[in-house]
Amino acid sequence: MSLTNFPAWAWIPLVVWAAFAQTIRNAAQRSLTAATGTLAATLARFLYGLPFALLFLFGLVALGGAPTGLPPVTPSYFAWLSLGAVAQLCATALLLMAMKERNFIVAVIFSKTEVLQVALFGAVFLHELPTLLAVFAMLLATAGVFLLSRPKGGQALAPDGLRNKVMLYGLGSGACFALSAVGFRGAALQLPNFSPLLVGVWAVVWAQALQSLLLGGYLALRQPGALVAVAKAWRLSLLAGMMGAAASIGWFTAGAMRPVADVRTLGLLEVLFSYLVSRRLFKEKLGRAERLGLLLVLVGLVMVCAQL
Repeated sequence: MSLTNFPAWAWIPLVVWAAFAQTIRNAAQRSLTAATGTLAATLARFLYGLPFALLFLFGLVALGGAPTGLPPVTPSYFAWLSLGAVAQLCATALLLMAMKERNFIVAVIFSKTEVLQVALFGAVFLHELPTLLAVFAMLLATAGVFLLSRPKGGQALAPDGLRNKVMLYGLGSGACFALSAVGFRGAALQLPNFSPLLVGVWAVVWAQALQSLLLGGYLALRQPGALVAVAKAWRLSLLAGMMGAAASIGWFTAGAMRPVADVRTLGLLEVLFSYLVSRRLFKEKLGRAERLGLLLVLVGLVMVCAQL
């Protein structure tokens, strides 16, 4: 497989890799949040990820992955990319806030309501409609999300459950991740004559530069101590940045090849990876309802894979 000509199925292993890398990034950022704060941990992903993205771009060019040169940055491309970058920044911060309220996997699960939201946004903004089977799989997975969100002991959510912090943060994170996916897909569609890998890496470099500038500038003005904290926690920050850049390259490259609904639905593999991290690393346990919810999510994932 050359760097410029990918087979049509190549987006599948790219999504698998992206989901795995994102799980590691989430775990690293969760630990960073306790030491540096939410916004500082959010910045670490982008600031420390940018050098890795640049190295990947330089390596790609050196290996002949850009035979016609680097892609142009047109006004329409930059507008779509900015939507994706700002939405991704907000999504990451909201996800970390959700993780502070409940266990690791439940926070990730709530953010995965993104799957339904990305189908809606993709249809509205990009005119990409999912199949009926994909819609059913998304609904099934969402039912699993709500089972995973139930309190321990099998009790129903309280009447004010919609105001529960983890739900609000998680749903907000999902909405922002959905807008982010649509933004980056829209940017990729502006570059039809370039290879998906180059399009993906190019977008990561620009997005992380913009995110580092925006959030880094804000923290420098409002919370300069946060920058010091990120510098002190450089080991975890490097891990979060490296895996964040690796995940984004996978997501963006796959998004240059397939509609966002397909990419983000298959990305539910992250739920399985997060479950393993939750059990092995953070020693967190799921109740009966949460295990059933996880099963529904995985069944939905299998249904999506069956149509690929």
